[in-house]
Amino acid sequence: MNKVLAFLEAHGIKYTLHQHQAVFTTEEAKVHTGDIPGLACKNILLRNRKRSRYFLLVLPADKVINIKLFGAVVGEKSLSFASREALMEKLGLTPGAVSPFGLINDLSHAVEVFLDENVFEAPVVTFHPNVNTATLELEKQMFHQYLDVLEQKITVLTFE
Repeated sequence: MNKVLAFLEAHGIKYTLHQHQAVFTTEEAKVHTGDIPGLACKNILLRNRKRSRYFLLVLPADKVINIKLFGAVVGEKSLSFASREALMEKLGLTPGAVSPFGLINDLSHAVEVFLDENVFEAPVVTFHPNVNTATLELEKQMFHQYLDVLEQKITVLTFE
């Protein structure tokens, strides 16, 4: 978490930090973080069959993703969840702590990033700062500033 906070502060990105009990699922997050203002998001790391492409999907917490349909969009027939090891290797994260802030560890830009349009346009968004015992609240301008600082290609889609 300290690395994320230092990164944000170094780039003038303002945030509000909320600490809470560890959460591992969207359901647990509703219980322990439901009073935090902003759009709650879920983050999923997928991989193709050959493990040659990785995709970080950032969606509203209550949105369901059709992985097969997403695979068709990115030209992959078979996608599955990335392993614990791949999550650590690609983003320096553990299960339950996946967020766009893991991208500060992806210096080679190996992970392809896809944001749901509702997340991109939300006035306020919330994500774990690479640990699941805290949540960061960012206003839209600050979140977009973070994405710009990454200098990574971000694709905005409407996930149906």
